[in-house]
Amino acid sequence: MKLWQKWCVAGAFISLLAGCQSHPTDKGQQYKDGRLNQDLKQVSQLNVQGRPVNSQDFERQITEIKNASPRLFQNNNDTYHAIENWLVAGGDPKLLANFNLTAFQMEGVDNYGNVQFTGYYTPVIEARRTKQGTFQHPLYAMPPKGKKRLPSRAAIYNGALSDNLILAYSNSAVDNFMMEVQGSGYVDFGDGSPLNFFGYAGKNGHGYKSIGKVLVDRGEVPLEKMSLQAIHDWTNSHSEQEVRQLLEENASFVFFKPQSFVPVRGASAVPLIAKASVASDKTLIPPGTALLAEIPVLDNTGKFTGRYEMRMMVALDVGGAIKGHHFDIYHGTGHEAGKMAGFYNHYGRVWVLKKSQPLFGTVL
Repeated sequence: MKLWQKWCVAGAFISLLAGCQSHPTDKGQQYKDGRLNQDLKQVSQLNVQGRPVNSQDFERQITEIKNASPRLFQNNNDTYHAIENWLVAGGDPKLLANFNLTAFQMEGVDNYGNVQFTGYYTPVIEARRTKQGTFQHPLYAMPPKGKKRLPSRAAIYNGALSDNLILAYSNSAVDNFMMEVQGSGYVDFGDGSPLNFFGYAGKNGHGYKSIGKVLVDRGEVPLEKMSLQAIHDWTNSHSEQEVRQLLEENASFVFFKPQSFVPVRGASAVPLIAKASVASDKTLIPPGTALLAEIPVLDNTGKFTGRYEMRMMVALDVGGAIKGHHFDIYHGTGHEAGKMAGFYNHYGRVWVLKKSQPLFGTVL
């Protein structure tokens, strides 16, 4: 299953740098490196504190690449091997050159190195195989392709599709919607059976309209506070009818196909390790690219703590809203992962790491 179909709600409509300040800092922005004038600028020294905190997860991610995509692994193996040696030796950013690694700093969305981070995850939703109690909200399989256009979300909610297409009934229309946004998810039938993976099967062909943008345009959620979590908070405080009306603003609808329990894979067909993989704009950051990222640390309410942590990550996924100097960090599976992913619309710094090319004629 590929996650390229997912759409990151926060990323497509949130202003890159909100506010009237010329140098805002509320979302983790920094300006210590001055103005950068190219997408990727080679730097000899990194102006950072700390070392990567996720060396083991990075190693696991590289192993997944090796097993799932030998070609992608081979294309980047020299860089991966050099990074692994650097990490084993302590991962000091000041010593990258000692391991024949070159760093290229991303100029960011504002030309001051501030790269946008949002988050995504794999939901786990409660469902039943038959309609019962609070489990009233269908998850649908893809209808047979025909000449007629498939119905809109509102029409589907009103019963336009055959009951024979219903895969399961969840207890939350919002959970279903969020699983559509992410492009896939796990379903817990509550009967002790293993989690079922519901992969992306297709969509109805209607245009996508961001419900987050609808809430911003209505003035119900401030632009600077919009996130997946803000949408959840809004839906939890409004009536079922109001929530349904909001969801119907987005005529696009996603269908699923059940699969046995499988690891979550990105567009590169590689299983994703939480916080060691990202979705990127592949025209700027190709699949397999190794990234050293300085990421703002948030507390459990989503507030920026003023601290950062260094992480090694690999670009293994893409997303419709992920353009330019913007990464979507994969946070893992389940409610807590979703909660933290939903908070992120912050900024950090990123360096692309590459194995240095030997000078012509140099004997190594």
